[in-house]
Amino acid sequence: MDTDKHQEILRGIRKEFFAFRNGIIADKLRKAGDPHHMIMGCLLVDIIGIVSRARETIGDKTQMAAIASELWSDTNSRECRLAAPMLYPAESMTPDLAPQWCGSVETTEVADNLCHKLLRHLDFADALFRQLITQDQPLIKYTGYRLLLNLIAMGKVQLNDSLRAIVEHEANQTAQGPIAPLLKDILEDEN
Repeated sequence: MDTDKHQEILRGIRKEFFAFRNGIIADKLRKAGDPHHMIMGCLLVDIIGIVSRARETIGDKTQMAAIASELWSDTNSRECRLAAPMLYPAESMTPDLAPQWCGSVETTEVADNLCHKLLRHLDFADALFRQLITQDQPLIKYTGYRLLLNLIAMGKVQLNDSLRAIVEHEANQTAQGPIAPLLKDILEDEN
């Protein structure tokens, strides 16, 4: 795909974000502290549709990965950050790149979407969540536990005694914040 076609697809995606903008949701997200400078307030279902149409236009997985990477690099745009994991082919994600994406997560919404739309489908998702939960940065740790919850729900990971001990220890250390209910969900989902 040539550079002009690549840029045309990116412009088309952004144009659709604008077409599906929702000012009420955008205002609520801003008031809630969403750090993105550009918030269109698009619903996830609309972003899924936009990505699906883009995927049909692109076709080639290498180009999908390139366009998704460019969307991911736009840290100012909530919608770009949500669309990128939906477009990026799981088989193209590498064990080196995945932690980099996780390290740049700026909200729990982005983390949740990243885990649900991309990371849980990776062949190395088990190793990735184990790497992420050892990190000190709260959003990286959150992303690791969110990924674990996804993998448990999919039946790809069992909460064995050693893993349960890790989650319980973290739950005892984390009395509040977004990670606390997530840890509770992991422990309850296992039962």
